Order: sequence, then structure tokens, then C-alpha cells
Amino acid sequence: MQLEFHQVDAFSERPFSGNPAMVYRLDSWLSDELMQNIAAEHNLAETAFLVREGLGWHIRWFTPSTEVPLCGHATLAAAHVLFEVYSDSAERIDFIGKAGALSVTREGDRLVLDFPAMVPTSAAVTIELERALGVDIVDVYGSVELMVVLESEQAVRDCEPDMAALIRLPWPGVIVTARGETHDFVSRYFAPAIGVPEDPVTGSTHCSLIPYWSSRLGKLSLSAYQCSTRGGELFCRLEGDRVKIGGHARLVASGKLLLG
Repeated sequence: MQLEFHQVDAFSERPFSGNPAMVYRLDSWLSDELMQNIAAEHNLAETAFLVREGLGWHIRWFTPSTEVPLCGHATLAAAHVLFEVYSDSAERIDFIGKAGALSVTREGDRLVLDFPAMVPTSAAVTIELERALGVDIVDVYGSVELMVVLESEQAVRDCEPDMAALIRLPWPGVIVTARGETHDFVSRYFAPAIGVPEDPVTGSTHCSLIPYWSSRLGKLSLSAYQCSTRGGELFCRLEGDRVKIGGHARLVASGKLLLG
């Protein structure tokens, strides 16, 4: 059996930046074990699998070690593959995943994710968290992930967490964020507990970041930058109980996986 795959650098206009994701468009589902093994073989932050369902696509996302309920950059990558490789002429592609209905729309040269807003609530600063991050903490909030507000963009860039200590925290991952110098806000995301020590650019964390920074800055449209080594720019809007997360994507590789 041969399976066609496509690798996309999401939230970037050029190769070797943004967040790489692998995309498989399937005729029918593979076993969970096989999909997990394929994701581990590629060893990227996410591998997305798609199966046509009605007028849209059922989508699932796997890290090298586990399936996750929501992933932004791999959804952006999946839409890019459907648009550019498989010549989908629609202006919008609908997906259904574990987090419910999602979509990606073309807006000029950008693709825009439509995801649920996940408003974070205040959480306690713990000694374990402070030791794990090794930085001065301004505020802490929780939603699906733990979101830690730092004093400056430089503090976010300089953060060097203890990965073993992060794994022991009761959260799948930790976001660090601050007001940006040239963007409205910046962030980084660490998730060693799910096999991703640092994710280069994370769409799903912006489901919480956008409502928080929109409220704090008093604006609905925001520019964001995830300042990992690869880095990526996101164009954000808060629209009621939804967030719009825009970015670019670049196809960098295509090939076939040989099984059996």
C-alpha cells in the first residue's frame, strides 16, 4: 500500500520557517495505531489525516506520541493542500474534528481559520510553575492550556523552561505571552507532555490568546508573532464566540509512504 503525503510550512510565506505539518488525504480511515505510527515516523509536531465526509472533511491530528483534540497549523496546512494540490476551487473548506465545526477561508493571499474562542480564567501561580519556567510571572490563566503572562517580549524570547518539570504540571502544555514590541502580542508554546517540547507556531493556543489580548488591549483585530526559533506571524480577529486566525502557507515536500 502507498499513501501520498504533503508537507506544508504553516504561518509562513517561505520554506524553513513557520510550523511544518504533514497532511494525508485518505479515502477511508486507517487504524488509530497506524496513524499514530505514521505521525511518529514523520516526527513533526502534527500530522493531519483527512477523510471526505458529506460536503466537508473529517480531520484528525496526531503528534509523534498522541492524538490531540485541536490543531491550528495542521488545519491551515490541510486546507492549503486541498486548495493547491487537489485543486479545490471553493473559497471555504469545512472541517469537522473533535472540537466541532471548523473552517478555512481564502482571504487574498492568506488562509483564515475559524475556530472556537476559549476564554481563559484566572489561575494560581504555583512554586512548581515558577521553577519550571524560571521567569518572573505577571499573571496566570487557564483554559485548555495554561497561559502565563510575562512582563515583556524579551522575557518571552529568553524563557528556557525545564521540560521535565513542565511534564509534571497538570496541563498538556504551557503558553508564555507578553505585549509585543512590533506586534500586539507575542507568545511561545511548550508541550513536552504530548511529545512537542516547543511548537514553532501554534494556531490553537490563539483560541485563548486572542480573547485575552482583545480584552486587555481593547481591540478586536490583533497582530501576533510566535517567537520560536522558526517563528511565524498570525493575523487575528475576535468575532463573538469565534476567533479568526489568518496566515500564509508554503508547500515544501510531497511524496509517498510505502507500507507492506
